[in-house]
Amino acid sequence: MRILMVAPGTRGDVAPLTGLGAALTRDHRFDVSLAANPAYRELAIGSGARFHALDGDMSALVSPAAPGTKPRPVDIRRYLAELTAYLDHAATGTLAAAQAGADLILANGISPYAYDIGEALGIPVIGAHLQPLESSSAHPPMALGLARSLTGPGNRLLGTLMAAARAPYDRPSARIRSELGLPPRSRRASEALRRRHRSPILHGFSPSVVPRPRDWHAGLETTSYWWPHVDPGWTPEPRLVEFLAAGPPPVFIGFGSTAAHDTQFMLDVASRAGVRAVLQGAEGVDTAHVLGIGDVPHAWLFPRMAAAVHHAGAGTTAAALRAGIPSVGVPVFTDQPFWAARVHALGAGPAPVPYAKATVGAVASAVAAAIRTPSFAERARHLAGLIAREDGVAPVVRAIRHTVD
Repeated sequence: MRILMVAPGTRGDVAPLTGLGAALTRDHRFDVSLAANPAYRELAIGSGARFHALDGDMSALVSPAAPGTKPRPVDIRRYLAELTAYLDHAATGTLAAAQAGADLILANGISPYAYDIGEALGIPVIGAHLQPLESSSAHPPMALGLARSLTGPGNRLLGTLMAAARAPYDRPSARIRSELGLPPRSRRASEALRRRHRSPILHGFSPSVVPRPRDWHAGLETTSYWWPHVDPGWTPEPRLVEFLAAGPPPVFIGFGSTAAHDTQFMLDVASRAGVRAVLQGAEGVDTAHVLGIGDVPHAWLFPRMAAAVHHAGAGTTAAALRAGIPSVGVPVFTDQPFWAARVHALGAGPAPVPYAKATVGAVASAVAAAIRTPSFAERARHLAGLIAREDGVAPVVRAIRHTVD
């Protein structure tokens, strides 16, 4: 069976699907392809998947304004135009990938046009989301970047309104339907139709971290995490091994694709908190107490850390929980405040430090709390044990077989 995974987005959107794809290939003998931005070609091929390029670079479109600054109306208009153009290219690339051969499509949360392509080509489509995007009384809409609940009715109402609002996916979906000879139907109407038909959407996060909302309809399932593929031949740089052996476990500090804080900020946080630290994205830094690193698999690195300071992206948050270490969330936008708030609510880290309030002192104080409060580490280890017993791949296989039978 030929499975096409569609993942426009940043590395955090692509990496979990490499692990899922590797398992589907290795353990179930599916023929897996991954459609993503050209920057992730080697990531996909290294996992054993075929690769289809989706033109563009989503990492340049993670926010309408610089992190921590309030976007102006002109910034939002420009951002939406650029995001629409990006998704339009992604829709074209997705169509080409599907036409190259697919028996089933797994589509992430920002590729609803995959359903239109599937409808035209007779290919079933299953949603494969990394966030709880469907409206629910359990949480506010991810797109708004809210850390707190608006109460059940408020969450549900706002989620419903957001689902009905105009979105950058609308134009690509309409164009694809027109080009493929499908009857006109808006993206919003298509989503409403899929809800009525209970179309399956699988969510690649742990029910121990985010329980399945009670008001979700049948077909919306939580599978547990899909862990990024790690090259079995990968080995750490000797200097990193030496640094880790030279003292107590350090604190990881890194902010992923947000690039929300520079190297000096990270150095100042480590100094103020009085901790040894590993700084991701700060290559060239090498002192007795701080080491800068490039791309190192979190699955290897995080179990060797005392805590992790990060932007609270879905993947980094998951990696820290899997490793059983406390997190200090410094969320910037979209779903990051949600994940940071979940970690704190679960007792696996101190209260998040929102980007707008992320001074060196505030983050350093949170780091000190994370490593000096035993309950955070205890709770993180407990969650790691629960997550270790979960299998995120088996529900995907069941859904695939059920859909195509």
